[in-house]
Amino acid sequence: MAKKKKTKFRESIGLDIGSHSIKMVHLKKQHDGFRLLNYDIRSTVPAGVEYTPSDLTPDRYAPIISGMLRNMKINPKKVRHLVSSIGGDNTSIKQIRTIFLPDEELESALFFEAKKHLPISGAEMILDYQVLSVEEKTNNMNILLAATTKELLNEHSTILTDAGLAPGIVDIESLAVANSFSLNAFVEEGVYIILNIGAHKTNMILYGPQSKFFTRDIPWGGYNFTKDIIRERGLSYEEAEVFKREHGLIKEEVVKEDGAKITLDITEKSTAEHIAMEVKRSLRFYVKEAGNSDFRKIFLVGGTAKMPGLPVYFTEQLNIPTEIFNPCVNLDISDRSKITQDPQLALAVGLAMRPE
Repeated sequence: MAKKKKTKFRESIGLDIGSHSIKMVHLKKQHDGFRLLNYDIRSTVPAGVEYTPSDLTPDRYAPIISGMLRNMKINPKKVRHLVSSIGGDNTSIKQIRTIFLPDEELESALFFEAKKHLPISGAEMILDYQVLSVEEKTNNMNILLAATTKELLNEHSTILTDAGLAPGIVDIESLAVANSFSLNAFVEEGVYIILNIGAHKTNMILYGPQSKFFTRDIPWGGYNFTKDIIRERGLSYEEAEVFKREHGLIKEEVVKEDGAKITLDITEKSTAEHIAMEVKRSLRFYVKEAGNSDFRKIFLVGGTAKMPGLPVYFTEQLNIPTEIFNPCVNLDISDRSKITQDPQLALAVGLAMRPE
């Protein structure tokens, strides 16, 4: 995110390598925006096989990416502008405020400053930053720090090269989602909450035109919703996945074979309850840190965002209007068969639309 030489590009590939699915978006840059040329979404596990996070080794992803490139008729050797992302425990991002420093001193000073704020060992850290603003009265700088480990970045680069791609820009997931939101949504003043609900974590992002940037990972996601259904209804994993897609949080009565209706006994907190509780805690922390409680709306992205009943649930639990985000609203789509409003494309779209 530091100042770099701008590179002109006409087409871009946004690649979101998720643990449960991989999303790829191919955009063409136009004078007034972007055109969607193609996209693909592939599961990381074969149909009928239970998704188990611990079984997902890095070597699983490259063959899937290669298949997606073939399907989209993209020659990996001709890709000139590839933007992919990393996320999880070995990435960290934080907005800080510091005294003004000239460019030649800023980078070295921020490395030492980052050690105070980001939970990654200095010896393993790869740091990048973006100067957000310089305050006129105090001359202090508001800076967004992003860090990851050398090991994670090397592992990510290996996946890309094994798929025949030359690693390009690598962004942090939360930044790419915020980028997708800022370029595809009309926002007024205030703070907007984006919940990127992945397979086994929810990435929470607080974003606003003049608001402090905040992000954290909540360790519950779509996989946990499926496990809830298995526990509550005694279904197989595949049956629970189907039930989640068709019914989600919309409660139905369970009927025994003899026709008698039964009430589900749920003694544990549900995944939805866990996520809502952690969002509340994060919002309270944000109010103390940023002094801003002007929360306008919650936007849901990620594959699990489409689960029936979820927007209504969060609206009721958090008392903030909630809706599913459409990441393609500002894209020019020449082939009408490719019209999509799939919220799980938000990260890939944000990557492909990344400013030069």
